[in-house]
Amino acid sequence: MAERLAKPFLKWAGGKGQLITEIDARLPEGIKTGEIETYVEPFVGGGAVFFHIVQNYDKVKYFYLLDINEDLVNCYNIIKEDFGSLVHELLSLQDKFLATQRSKRKELYLNIRKRFNTEKVAHFNTKTAAKLIFLNKTCFNGLYRVNRKGEFNVPFGGYESPRICAANNLRIASEVLQKAQVIHGDFKDSQRYINNRTFVYLDPPYRPLSPTAGFTSYSKEDFNHEDQIRLAEFCKEINSRGAKFLLSNSDPKNENPKDHFFEDHYKEFKIERVKAIRAINCKASGRGQINELLITNYQF
Repeated sequence: MAERLAKPFLKWAGGKGQLITEIDARLPEGIKTGEIETYVEPFVGGGAVFFHIVQNYDKVKYFYLLDINEDLVNCYNIIKEDFGSLVHELLSLQDKFLATQRSKRKELYLNIRKRFNTEKVAHFNTKTAAKLIFLNKTCFNGLYRVNRKGEFNVPFGGYESPRICAANNLRIASEVLQKAQVIHGDFKDSQRYINNRTFVYLDPPYRPLSPTAGFTSYSKEDFNHEDQIRLAEFCKEINSRGAKFLLSNSDPKNENPKDHFFEDHYKEFKIERVKAIRAINCKASGRGQINELLITNYQF
């Protein structure tokens, strides 16, 4: 029986697990033929597309994963370099959580959240990575959100028996990540890795569907309207280098049919709308099927 594939180890707002089939159908042919040798993902997030490509397309040689979120990058690098110690820390946290009376778990969660926000002492920190995974598995809806001070502030989720330490998946993820460099930085920092034999997948913090709908605070620096414009210009730079790119984003026409932001800023590229489920919303009524955008600079 074949060993199962690694899956994203964090639940991440806008994660692309549900759209993998749609994205796979739009991958450039060079991914399969070897014409494309480098994969770059400037907003790695949960990493669903990276895990799919690295485990299904063996002709790609080089993988560069970037994110502005320092805690996320630290977590990836700990899984890559210090898997054993991470599992030890996670098992300890899991045992402590499950042994705690349900009425006292919120207090435990808030204590660990406070320590996560105040005890970061090094860029490469196994305990911080373990706390991040613990918080992701026990917080409300698996959301990652920070305030202006960069402090994680998502409330307790109240789940009965969350799987905090998925040791086997983390082991396989660690093996897969040996093929990648995981780098802390702005999306534009990825340009040094991009040439005419590169495929770039961009999954930025989404442009909010409404003024109150945007879970864009993945770091203390919001990804705002100006950043969306900056990203559109960056896509033109990618195109000028002869690289292929695929960008995903929310479709503003879900809320406002007169919003032509993407038609205006990506008019030279192919824009498609695909169905997706909006899973993260403070109200259940706000979740459901919507359109998302897939934008490419090539034919498939």
